[in-house]
Amino acid sequence: MRHALFRLGILVLSAIVMSNIWAGSVLARDSRDGFARVDVGGFKLNSLLLPKGGKGDLPPIVFIHGASTSLYDPVYSFRRRLEGRATLLFVDRPGHGQSDSGSDQTLSPDGQADAIARLMEQRGIRKAVIVGHSFGGAVTAAFALRHPDKVLGLVFLSPAVYPWPGGIAWYYDAARPPITGHLFSTLIAPSFGIFSLQKAADSVFAPNKTPSDYISQTKAWQALRPDSFRHNAREVGDLNNWARVSSPNYKRIHAPTVIITGDADGIVSPKIHSFQLARAIRGSRLIVVHNLGHKSDYVAGDLAVAAIETLAGRKRDFTAIKSSVEAKIADDK
Repeated sequence: MRHALFRLGILVLSAIVMSNIWAGSVLARDSRDGFARVDVGGFKLNSLLLPKGGKGDLPPIVFIHGASTSLYDPVYSFRRRLEGRATLLFVDRPGHGQSDSGSDQTLSPDGQADAIARLMEQRGIRKAVIVGHSFGGAVTAAFALRHPDKVLGLVFLSPAVYPWPGGIAWYYDAARPPITGHLFSTLIAPSFGIFSLQKAADSVFAPNKTPSDYISQTKAWQALRPDSFRHNAREVGDLNNWARVSSPNYKRIHAPTVIITGDADGIVSPKIHSFQLARAIRGSRLIVVHNLGHKSDYVAGDLAVAAIETLAGRKRDFTAIKSSVEAKIADDK
């Protein structure tokens, strides 16, 4: 028993030490590559700003990632598709990646939207198309409500924006309390989570296939750092109440909007979230992709880019692009 506990302790310590070493090296390297940690009111947000190229044809785009991840998630999905065509701002939400957690106010989409609005100002972006995936969809909705003057258009990708039945996963509940939550996030989550990363990624992509380099390229293990894990658990735990209060206001959103979801999403119910959102936002366009799971940002990335292009005034054939995506994933299971 003592040997088992010793090995467990070594695993935990190794995970924490390696994450801190990597964090220090990435900050030193990224300061030369468009990354910056910017003060947004008493705490700093990390972001990656990629400039528009000489032949760029799109307005600025801000990407807001989902739960348990970082800006590397949308970078993985969209950088190769859009770099040079527009000014691209990828944001580590508060408490994720290399961003500070901020106060308890930044647990809510409202506080996060305000922080991102301040970040845009600091990074020289006056207005943008806002693209949010999953939890990032809630922040996108909050942003549209609180900062409409900064919005050119909205793209919601498998958004989590309405209250849902059933609560949250047990490990989120375990990580939320002040004392036991810290202990769980420090002693249990890193060691057991590191062996569950592939399974977790597969469940998010399902029924679609997880790319072989997804975990390494998105640095998914960052979510297992104690502070990040607990912050993520707390914000996910608070989301239901926020959605209950905020969702009646979605009818006040007037920005051009495209919503993309999959009918095989087992993480965020399309009927509870995307379908209701489409009814609430007048004039919005809802695109439902057959056999698409939760990772619409990656698996249906071409469709998401078409949505951005449409919001920028370009004509795209959504029906043809949707059919192409569906053909590629038709046999996924």
